[in-house]
Amino acid sequence: MLMTSGLVADRAPDEIGGANRILGMQRIVSLIYAGADVTPLWNELMQCVGADGTDAAAIFDLATILQTLGRSEEAQQVLRGAVDLSRNFCVVHGNGSGPRLLAFVTPGNFMANTPLDFLLADSNCVLWLHYVDTETTALADLPDHDVAFMAIGESTENAPVLERMQKLLADFSGPIMNNDPELISRLTRDGVSGMLANEPSILSPSTYRIPRGDLIAIGAGIKTLDECAPGLSFPLVVRPISTHAGNGMERIADNSELSAWIVTQPAPELYVAPFIDFRGPDGLYNKQRIVFIGGKAFASHMALSEHWIVHYLSAGMAESPAKRAVEEAWMENFDTDFAIRHQESFAALYRHIGLDYFGIDCAELPDGRLLVFELDVAMVVHNMDSPTIYPYKQVAMRKLFDGFIDVVRSRMAGAGPNAS
Repeated sequence: MLMTSGLVADRAPDEIGGANRILGMQRIVSLIYAGADVTPLWNELMQCVGADGTDAAAIFDLATILQTLGRSEEAQQVLRGAVDLSRNFCVVHGNGSGPRLLAFVTPGNFMANTPLDFLLADSNCVLWLHYVDTETTALADLPDHDVAFMAIGESTENAPVLERMQKLLADFSGPIMNNDPELISRLTRDGVSGMLANEPSILSPSTYRIPRGDLIAIGAGIKTLDECAPGLSFPLVVRPISTHAGNGMERIADNSELSAWIVTQPAPELYVAPFIDFRGPDGLYNKQRIVFIGGKAFASHMALSEHWIVHYLSAGMAESPAKRAVEEAWMENFDTDFAIRHQESFAALYRHIGLDYFGIDCAELPDGRLLVFELDVAMVVHNMDSPTIYPYKQVAMRKLFDGFIDVVRSRMAGAGPNAS
């Protein structure tokens, strides 16, 4: 077991970040992902809070540990306590001599905001997190920074915060990335499918929000599927709104399966879309995650699975040299192969979205089109996988991370530092 004692910084006033300095998501999640025993770290942080109940930074790191361990409700309560004490938290990468990035974020789980901390791994950047919510009336007392980043992602919970940020950022001076909260709020599953509906090089399956009562009626044969979603037919993919990672998602073959599923779903409205068989020539379901930074596409990962719900951790990638060989070839040849084949699709995506940073989960269909499952600004992109098992991923992720920092630096050069 890896041990973690002694990691808590002294957070002396003259250090970068001072009392607001945290270990942060990237460092804590990486420890747990690698199988570390975080009990010594937990105890150390608890001692800090015991000595000073207003130690917001220690409370923040405790919340991150809880979230990483899957104790989400506890994590949100603890995080709220930290944010009540301080709106600003600082993560220092390396020696802290690099660009200073200020992220506007809101309390939530790891999918609530763009996980910028991961993108700065092994750099010398400083990341400031400034927390906002629906009660925020002004962007005041901001830490000194070179570039700002609107990092709040789309979700039902975040919708009112994004609406508030649209107004607050209207008069913001200085360079800021992803400065379009209104567009981000439209990156719902049905919103994205509507945006991309007329792109010939892309298939983004028509996604409908259907009231639970209508789905009950369809399952009972009282209503037809076509009445509620013209042109839609079985099999379907159904899921609750504002969920990720396949939570609550099912493939439904007929009315009886719909009836059985809907009784488990209390939400008043749910997403319904056609099921697309995206198996490749190898018979596996292949799903790629691609990140767009400053208009350029970067390979993040590819997962190959026997199951239609494809997740990297459950796809058996670590156990299969053959699967890893496919991912390695995809990553190494991405710029000269996949990106060339789908340059029309990539150009269309950037034309519609136009943000400095966003990601997609996608697959390549037999007819050459790009099947887009999801488009988001808050997808987790990381380099935590074992360099022994996945040596090729370190190169690809370093290229992605460097691409992100290059865009940050270009914004600095274009508009100059912004210090409040």
